[in-house]
Amino acid sequence: MIGLYWHTLGEGDRDLVLLHGWGLNAEVWGCMLQRLAPHFRLHLVDLPGYGRSQGYGALSLSQMAEVLLVAAPERAYWLGWSLGGLVAGQIALMQPERVAGLITVASSPCFTAQEQWPGIRPEVLSGFQQQLSDDFKRTVERFLALQTLGTESARQDARLLKNVVLNQPMPSVEVLNGGLEMLRTVDQRQQLMALTLPVLRIYGYLDGLVPRKVANLLDELWPNSSSIVIAKAAHAPFISHPEEFSRTICQFAAS
Repeated sequence: MIGLYWHTLGEGDRDLVLLHGWGLNAEVWGCMLQRLAPHFRLHLVDLPGYGRSQGYGALSLSQMAEVLLVAAPERAYWLGWSLGGLVAGQIALMQPERVAGLITVASSPCFTAQEQWPGIRPEVLSGFQQQLSDDFKRTVERFLALQTLGTESARQDARLLKNVVLNQPMPSVEVLNGGLEMLRTVDQRQQLMALTLPVLRIYGYLDGLVPRKVANLLDELWPNSSSIVIAKAAHAPFISHPEEFSRTICQFAAS
C-alpha cells in the first residue's frame, strides 16, 4: 500500500487515535482492541513511512502531524506511545481545537538526557543511528528489547514487539534514522506548558528509556496535566498491564 494506513473500528461514540512508537506499526495495539473498542471509535494508524504507510521519506515532526490531520476525525482523543507521544503533542500544538484530550504513554517531551533532565544519553541514540546502516534488523531488535527490560513478562513482551515488526513491511533506514533524530533533538517542554486541553501522562515504573523521574518533573512543569505510573511496567505498559492501562484510558475520557 502506498499512502497512509488508517483503519477504524469500535462501537463507542468518542474517537481515539492510537499512534505507535519508533520502528513499529499499528498492530502493536492488538491487545487493546477488545478492551477499548466497546468505548471508542478506534483509529489505528501506521505513522508515515512505517508498516503499511509506505511511500514516505523521513518527515519532520510537523510534516508527520500534517499528514495525520488530513485523515483524522474532526475531534478526537489522541494517544501517542513513545515517539508517537511527540507526534500527538505536535498535533495538539498545531490544532488544539481538534484534540479532545492528549494521552502520552511512556513518552517524554524531551527524550534526550540533559542537565537536570533524565532521559536517553545522546551517544546511545547516535550509536543506534550509526548501527542502523551496518545491521538494520539487529539494531531494531536491540531497541525493542530495551523496551521490556525488567518486567515479569519481558521475554514474552519482547517477542510480541518483534513479531509486530516482522509481520508488516519494515520502515526504511532513512525513516528510522529520521525517527531517532526526532528522539534526539525534539524538546516540547516549554511549548506544551501552554496547552489548556486535558492531558494524561502514563509511565512505567521500570522504564529504562523514559525514567519515572520525568513524571514528577512534568507534574511541576505542567500542573494542568495528570500522570500515572504503573508499577512493574516498563516502556510498553499497555502490553504488560493491559487491564490497568485500558481502565485508565476509559476513566480519563469519562472525566
